[in-house]
Amino acid sequence: MDIIKDYFLCDKCKNKNFIRIHNFSVHFRRVNFSDDLLYDEITGEMFQCTHCKKTFSKHQIKTELKEMIDERLKSVTVP
Repeated sequence: MDIIKDYFLCDKCKNKNFIRIHNFSVHFRRVNFSDDLLYDEITGEMFQCTHCKKTFSKHQIKTELKEMIDERLKSVTVP
C-alpha cells in the first residue's frame, strides 16, 4: 500500500511549518451570592506560520484537516 501524506498549509503563503504560541490570562467574575471575585486561569494556544507570520487557532487547523481527510477518502473510494 502506498503512503499518502497531506499537510496543513498556510492559506496565505502555502508554508507547512508552524510554531506554537501560548498566551496566559486570568478571567475574573463576580457571583451574586458573594462579594468575592472568582477567577479561572486560561491558557490560549495559537499556531503561527514561520514564513508569513499568519496565526491559526487549533480549531481552524482541525477543521481543515478534517476536510482534507474527507476529500482524500472520496478520491480513493471506488464508485
